[in-house]
Amino acid sequence: MYRIGRLCGIFARSEISMVSEDSSPPLQTCADLSLSPSPSPTKARTDETQKDQTPQIPPRIRTPQTQENPQQFTQPETQPELPARRIPQPPRESRLDSVDDNSDDYEDPDLLYSSVQRMNTPDRDMSLPLPGRPKRRYNSLCSDDEMLDDDDSILWPDPNRSSLQGSVYLPGTTKLASASAEDSSQLSAVIKMGWLDKNPPQGALYYQRRWVKLDVDYLRYFDNDKEVYSKGIISTAFITDVTSVGELKFEVVTNNRTFIFRAESEADRNSWVTVLQDCTRGRHRRSTMNPGSPLAPDYQGYLELRGLRSKLYTVVALDKVFLYKNVDDYRIGIGITSIEMNVGNVKDTERRSFDLTTPYRIFSFIAESEQLKDQWVNAMRNAIGEALSNSEVAERIWAEPGNSLCADCGAPKPEWAAINLCVVVCKRCAGEHRGLGPSISKVRSLKMDRKVWTEELIQVFLLIGNERVNSFWAANVPPSEALTPSSCSEDRRRFITNKYRQGKYRKYHPLYGNQRELNNALCINVQCSDVLETLSLIFCGADVNCSTGMASCPTPLSLANAHSQPLQAELISHNLNTELPRSEVGEAMDPVSYQPPPCVSHNGFLYKTASMARAVTERKAKEEFSRRWCTLNDGTFSYYESDRNSNPNGALKASEIVCLAVDSPERHGYDCTFELYSESERLYLFGTDDPDSHKQWVKSIAKSFIPASAEPLLRLSFERIGRLKCKDGLNLQTSKVGWFALVGSTLHAYVEDSKGEEIHLRKLNELSIQQDNEVLVLVERGRTLYIEGERKLDFSGWCGAIQAAAGSGGDTLSQQQLTETDIPVIVHSCIGYITQCGLTSEGIYRKSGVNSRVAALCERFRRDARSLRLREGEHQVDDVSNTLKRFFRELEEGLFTSEDASNWLSATAIQDESMKISQYQQLLNKLPRVNKATLQALINHLYCVQLYSEINQMNLHNLAIVFGPTLFQTDGKDYTAGRAIEDLIQHYILIFEVDQQQLKKQLGEIKVIIDLREKLNKKFPRTEPGGHFICTVYLEEKKGTAEQGVKIPGSMTAAELTCEVLDRRNIPVEANEYWSCWEVSDKEEMERLLHYQERVLPILHSFGTDSHLLIKKHLAMQAMVAFLASKVDASKHGMMKFREERSLLGLGLPSGSFHDRYFILNSTSLRMYKEVRSNRPEREWPVKNLKVYIGIKKKLRPPTCWGLTVVDESKKQEKPERQQWYLCCDTQSEMREWYATFLSIQNDGDVWPENGLQQTRVSRVLPDTHHGNVSLIPLRGSENEMRNSVAAFSQDQLALFRDIR
Repeated sequence: MYRIGRLCGIFARSEISMVSEDSSPPLQTCADLSLSPSPSPTKARTDETQKDQTPQIPPRIRTPQTQENPQQFTQPETQPELPARRIPQPPRESRLDSVDDNSDDYEDPDLLYSSVQRMNTPDRDMSLPLPGRPKRRYNSLCSDDEMLDDDDSILWPDPNRSSLQGSVYLPGTTKLASASAEDSSQLSAVIKMGWLDKNPPQGALYYQRRWVKLDVDYLRYFDNDKEVYSKGIISTAFITDVTSVGELKFEVVTNNRTFIFRAESEADRNSWVTVLQDCTRGRHRRSTMNPGSPLAPDYQGYLELRGLRSKLYTVVALDKVFLYKNVDDYRIGIGITSIEMNVGNVKDTERRSFDLTTPYRIFSFIAESEQLKDQWVNAMRNAIGEALSNSEVAERIWAEPGNSLCADCGAPKPEWAAINLCVVVCKRCAGEHRGLGPSISKVRSLKMDRKVWTEELIQVFLLIGNERVNSFWAANVPPSEALTPSSCSEDRRRFITNKYRQGKYRKYHPLYGNQRELNNALCINVQCSDVLETLSLIFCGADVNCSTGMASCPTPLSLANAHSQPLQAELISHNLNTELPRSEVGEAMDPVSYQPPPCVSHNGFLYKTASMARAVTERKAKEEFSRRWCTLNDGTFSYYESDRNSNPNGALKASEIVCLAVDSPERHGYDCTFELYSESERLYLFGTDDPDSHKQWVKSIAKSFIPASAEPLLRLSFERIGRLKCKDGLNLQTSKVGWFALVGSTLHAYVEDSKGEEIHLRKLNELSIQQDNEVLVLVERGRTLYIEGERKLDFSGWCGAIQAAAGSGGDTLSQQQLTETDIPVIVHSCIGYITQCGLTSEGIYRKSGVNSRVAALCERFRRDARSLRLREGEHQVDDVSNTLKRFFRELEEGLFTSEDASNWLSATAIQDESMKISQYQQLLNKLPRVNKATLQALINHLYCVQLYSEINQMNLHNLAIVFGPTLFQTDGKDYTAGRAIEDLIQHYILIFEVDQQQLKKQLGEIKVIIDLREKLNKKFPRTEPGGHFICTVYLEEKKGTAEQGVKIPGSMTAAELTCEVLDRRNIPVEANEYWSCWEVSDKEEMERLLHYQERVLPILHSFGTDSHLLIKKHLAMQAMVAFLASKVDASKHGMMKFREERSLLGLGLPSGSFHDRYFILNSTSLRMYKEVRSNRPEREWPVKNLKVYIGIKKKLRPPTCWGLTVVDESKKQEKPERQQWYLCCDTQSEMREWYATFLSIQNDGDVWPENGLQQTRVSRVLPDTHHGNVSLIPLRGSENEMRNSVAAFSQDQLALFRDIR
């Protein structure tokens, strides 16, 4: 009786729903899809009594059973038996209180039943067949809420279907145990769950009872509490409001939809509202899904469900698959369900079909093509791998910066490791490591081999890191043999074999070849914490099973355990049976004894805080220090509770100290403090009130860890001293170990067997920090130094100290940041900006700027003048001019110095002009070097300003009125100071002995600038600044440390640009080196060699935002030149694979595939034939109109990695857009020959200068016929790019004039 009553109720609801659908206009629907879980294969045994009570009906989908992998889900002995199926209570239905309670929310039907196979076919739907509507049959795309669409295209044509399949009901009768569902499918932490009534589509009269779950990402609703897959999901990122409405009801509002739920009680309703508001409060609201959203897709698109002609928008993201009705629902965050891939398995079936199998459902998908099917299968299998992996260990290992790149090829985020070799490697390199065998390399996964990763092993990898361990394994890698992430398998196999099996690149230990001393050193070293030294000893021949000579600790492993060195013990335990590298050193090595580092002894009381893992930013009071007895002996710094204790509280080996920093007086509670930084990223703070004791401790500790090669650093009164790695412009492949000491604004350095050098930080051209790869870039004249951070803690301290030392140290001229010519950067920047943008501004230097902006500029210049770039549009001319005047007025001791200022003023009274000029010259020569250079630069600038007084209204007299009181810092009540400035400007050429020819060139350049700006102001709106004068060029790779701003004249060729960049970086060009300029497109993943005589400026005109210029060596040029020299005929022919760039349905998606074609290239054209025997070409292109690039986009899936992208830029094309197509060769040498032939034909056989690149330097004297000697042609770009270029030009305006040849 219960089932009959229930079915009658269902039937009545069906009739009401049908009537409302037919009588109301069609509605757009959103997802409320039933995914009732079917029983797993192990649930074949069910209650027989229950079966008898349920009439069996045919299943919804009659598809043949497919044999699944017996190891997946189908073995009864490997899967726990699930509880018997129970019939759930019917959902409580209640009539709507009023028509007004209807919201504009509406639900989508169940799209999945017709495409989802039951896992156990004997189990049938436990429902009686109901009479259906005979005229219109709907498939199971319809849920119990509404039909999907009122469209005949989705009707079932099969008249033999039962009436149940035409019904709009999906009874969810096959249930899984809730524990199983929760454990495997819904892994996100559930914030709240419970029963709620949800409103049906607009026009229906009943609420549906739903089991609702809320987690941090989604609000999901289900048919009941046993369901695994939801009927609908709402992304919390798209929820804009949650409010209570009516009796027991509340609304969940998104940008496009409103959902109404009803609780059973007021308290339950309020609880849901509060939890939902807390969950969504403060989150970044989204109106549409975008790449930065929480659901960042790995793969997405439409997939057809088997048996239907409709498609679902499917998204694979990380370890989940999401189903949406369409792409619009995906963009607004309203979905159907999500599938956890940790229980999934993907099976490739036939042609375009594949199955996604879970213990609860089989999802049968059909892709649009076999190629797309393969991509979908790969994406879902990757999601399964992501779901099964454990990222905890990987994230911890990657926390060491060196471990975030493969130790062999440099690929990012390596997920494998050789645990005995202590290297973290990528997947491709791990495959080659396995080929070495476990006796050489024990390869383990960071994500899947969780058991092997003990805490001790993790600490070993964090302590050593790829960068440090490569200082042993890869100390002598030739650049020609080094791997890159794109290296082929053969190169990887050769390199990894040489590196680990042969030990070809390792750094040989001084004891190499002396077995007895190696064993002895190993026994000594395992008693301390230097794990890298132990690794070096082991792989240079030390026997890990040697005898220690002690009965209590017979082996190095037991010795390490006895001395509480678990990391040493871990390393040894993984190398007990390791096969050592086989190669030998070429020449005999003299046996040497193991010598510990030289010892320094000192002891006394110090005050110490607890060690820290981060920098000390706050002041430490005396109460935070504890008194400790400290000793420095035998290369170990130890601290004890008191001088009577024999066991130290802690110890730090001198070899573990990487930096010693001396704090400024009274920074902490104790007057004198110093900081010690260790290899293990710990900071130790010590203090004392005795300056003499402090000085002695600093000297002793520094002496204990600074090597003899850098001993001169110990004689300096340093603020910070320690070890860093660095590279310079002459060798960017290999890092060198350097010892550095910071003294005031000077950085002293001793780098690996080189003489000491000094770097004046305030005179650097550039000082920047690349946060991504932790590199400090110091650019000085003729040299760039890259300081690398091995450890974050001490590197951040070095960066802060160097930046502070490089900043302005006071208010005198000599304490400012200076240019190479000893002019303060603030003066240089302001003069350059006004010369560029304000020389014709009316009332320049007389008009006042905005005081708040002027003060802000002064403060930014005072903090770090070098980092401030004045940009047109962002900074106003009058603000900059007033900043310059304020700087001189507030300058301590003044520009003319306090002791000589009166003599300058007295010189104005001299009547004889020649005597006056002579007096000014004498006073000028008495000025300090910085003052003299600054005064000359300023007077030069004012001389140029007054030449344009007809435009700017600032003649000689007006400038003197403004700058007299400013420079002499007087009250301006008399004109004496003004007279002195007027004399200096008027007699500028004589007083400063100016080269008139040089001045004439400078004035000519300024005239061109002014004329061009006038033309640009007529041609472009005022909102767009003048134009590009500088192009950013990269050296060898695109990164911040390798970029160079270069002025590009219209006549500059690629060879001249190459020489310009190499000259700036002080890189000599050797005889057999083929340095070249390349046009690189990041978007298209291709690059083109610019011919050495090709003009650069037209290339820049055609640039997009994703392209750049790159200077690098052409490694294949020598082989190409040799190939061309050996050719008798300039033509070439052969087979290549061809693909043309086409657009699919106007969507911008490339279509087609690669096909074999026969090509003939001669001096006039490139012809393509379908096959060798063809008489008529399919296509023909004039060879002069073609641009040939090396490389093909990976997403096109080229059949080989040796491809060319060809762009046809013919002006006779009917379509304005350029034509682009792709060629693939079978071998690298074949591609090189085709490319060389193209270059030779297009350049009439002149591929490379006969006398080499050096001879092209002299051609830069050729002037531009339109604009003199300097490039003033605006380059195309965005407004921000144009502003950046103008600002960069203004930063070194005077250098432009000096560069004229």
